[in-house]
Amino acid sequence: MSRVIVTDDIATCHALRRTVFIGEQAVPEHEEIDGRDGEAVHLLAFDGARPVGTARILVAGSVGKIGRVCVLREARGAGHGAALTNAALAWMADQPGIVQARLGAQLHALDFYARLGFVEEGEVFLDAGIPHREMVRTL
Repeated sequence: MSRVIVTDDIATCHALRRTVFIGEQAVPEHEEIDGRDGEAVHLLAFDGARPVGTARILVAGSVGKIGRVCVLREARGAGHGAALTNAALAWMADQPGIVQARLGAQLHALDFYARLGFVEEGEVFLDAGIPHREMVRTL
């Protein structure tokens, strides 16, 4: 069972992101740590007391952009990614004026996000050298 919280513990979020994005996926650190964390809302997913995943939300007008969603390899398949995404959607739904959620999904995750109500939009694009597709969901 995943527990997700809003957090100011950016160091733990960065550690998780470094493990998954930089370590596993070879994303360059300067692309992963992009200078926008100070303006974001951060989420942490826990398996018991252990942080196993993170995500962040950036808000631009009426749109909330979910990004940097990751779960440690050994914790995948236990619902933490869905819990993080649903927590992000719930947080956005509670904010006045946010009416749409967007994210850039790695191609292997398109079906995962589709099951959570997101719809593919636009063409495939590269982010940190990894193919992605924009996805959108009305709140």
